[in-house]
Amino acid sequence: MRSRSNPSFARGWLVSGLLRLFAGQPDLAIEHVETCLRLSPRERVGTALSVMGQAYFLKRRFEEAESTLLFALQDYPGFPPAYRGLAACYAHMGRLDEARAIVIRLRAIIPQVVPSDLPFRNPEHRELYLSGLRLAAGEEP
Repeated sequence: MRSRSNPSFARGWLVSGLLRLFAGQPDLAIEHVETCLRLSPRERVGTALSVMGQAYFLKRRFEEAESTLLFALQDYPGFPPAYRGLAACYAHMGRLDEARAIVIRLRAIIPQVVPSDLPFRNPEHRELYLSGLRLAAGEEP
């Protein structure tokens, strides 16, 4: 998605990172988001950090995912994907009270906690994400 004619296009790197996340390439997603942030350090970073935090989550690096997603929410407090990622992260860390508190905050923004359709192409990633969200929402596995 990034432009070969303009490799300094920060937004292109962000979109490429998002697509890499969905394609099951979390390492590449992190690299592309880092490039985006280097190219545009004064832009709002909530969306970019949300992509990066979810990539850390898919790599099961839950502590890094947690801190990155918390920073994402500071910059963009109304962004449902960051809440979902953080709730799933807390659930997989065994921190169910915190996961459920995040779900309450998410429900104040959007009623649907567990989306019916996820763009993750890797079945293992999709299941990791969904199982965490279900656990955080108090749903049966």
